[in-house]
Amino acid sequence: MVSDDKGKLELIAFKSFPSNPELIYIIDFLNKSLKEKRIMFGLSKAKEKDEMIINIYEV
Repeated sequence: MVSDDKGKLELIAFKSFPSNPELIYIIDFLNKSLKEKRIMFGLSKAKEKDEMIINIYEV
């Protein structure tokens, strides 16, 4: 039996950085450039700290 994992994201890595509004443009560029490689990047803001977190997923 084959499991259907289509659309499932697997977290590969994450890293925190000082908050910078320019990071969204980098994430957008990486997602568009690496779409065919089944890699996706996410960006979130840490609520307690003035930091942004970049997540890397395998699609």
